[in-house]
Amino acid sequence: MIYFLPIISAFIGWFTNWIAIKMLFHPREPKNFFGITLQGIFPKRQQQFAQKLGQLVSKELISFDDIVGKINKPETIQKAIPFVEEHIDKFIKTKLKEEIPLLSMFINDKSMESIKKGMVHEIESLFPLLITKMTDGVKNDLDIEQIVMRKVSNFSSDKLEEILNAIMSKEFRFVEIIGAVLGFLIGLIQILLTKL
Repeated sequence: MIYFLPIISAFIGWFTNWIAIKMLFHPREPKNFFGITLQGIFPKRQQQFAQKLGQLVSKELISFDDIVGKINKPETIQKAIPFVEEHIDKFIKTKLKEEIPLLSMFINDKSMESIKKGMVHEIESLFPLLITKMTDGVKNDLDIEQIVMRKVSNFSSDKLEEILNAIMSKEFRFVEIIGAVLGFLIGLIQILLTKL
């Protein structure tokens, strides 16, 4: 019977670690057992978790200034220029003639091309200022820390558990296995100690 000790200890080690992992998420709502209130760590601390995650994302991972910097880069603006050129070209060749038919009698294709180039150049130099003006107005409304915090705070406990399990399922399984291995080793040591 003593030789079953490592197997029993392995089961106890695995089971206690499995329970500990489950208690990260359960019970979702506070439960009273003999005067002791129990609640899963993540449901209990969801607000603090959301706040810290919001701070981490906004300060360390994504800042509004980083986003504006990426949008305002000359390479990014250059990618938009063909679209601007195409739009201005359509405007000059169709809408302008429709709006001011008299103008088309005095402006030839070469003049229209010059007007288009001038407008594109002007818009290209205006883009950085326009982006800065627009993003300054949005910056106060777009608080990344608050957005992340609000979204994580509003996650259901099921959703939070699903996300963390998706990220850490291997680690949770490893903790369970380590509990079983350590339990087995403790059982072997107990057998050795009783034999001495």
